[in-house]
Amino acid sequence: MRGAAPRSRRLRFDGWIAGVGTASGTRLVVGHWPGSPWGAFADVMVEHPDGHRELLAPTPRVADFVAATYTFDAVTHCPVTVVPSVAAWRVTAGPLRLTITPGRRDALGRVLRAVPRRVAVEPAWAAVCDLPARLLMPGVRTRGSAGGGRREWYAALDHHLITAVDATWDGTDLGALRAVDPPVRFGFGSVPRGPSLTRVVSTVELPPAHPASTQNLNRST
Repeated sequence: MRGAAPRSRRLRFDGWIAGVGTASGTRLVVGHWPGSPWGAFADVMVEHPDGHRELLAPTPRVADFVAATYTFDAVTHCPVTVVPSVAAWRVTAGPLRLTITPGRRDALGRVLRAVPRRVAVEPAWAAVCDLPARLLMPGVRTRGSAGGGRREWYAALDHHLITAVDATWDGTDLGALRAVDPPVRFGFGSVPRGPSLTRVVSTVELPPAHPASTQNLNRST
């Protein structure tokens, strides 16, 4: 008798994404994930002014997973620390020192908070929201194909404007807050053009694999 067909596996990451641009042309996407299959962690995706895309990741396990899901030109292993508060989010990651000043919850945030979480995290809801998201915020997608045959869904649960940043790279000031323009090119979609802090649940579906491959993945993660 034939064995059961291998099943896909879904991994869920619960946290926040901050997207900002700077006057230097550097664009930053900070992921703060208190809830994940591997416990709490943070990572930073950087697109430099020349288009060079770099991942700052705290562990090889996180770096391998994120780099297999998105596209980068370089991966840097370094401690990544995010200290959030109402007044400011402070981020330390290798050469990056970043302070984000979050602003008020906007109209989008109020709408997102009205959707029950159990509904918002379902892939079907992400499919419903994908077209409105693209129309209202060019470059933003709520679902798509990721690297390595993976698929991903984003459930946005809240949204705040960002009013200011203080950012340096290797001690060099990156300049004042600007729009995320041009859009970042790490995956199938960008963060909103307007600097923002978004409460999200990201679900990544791994492709079906032979049981041995699944065991190897479990050992590596």
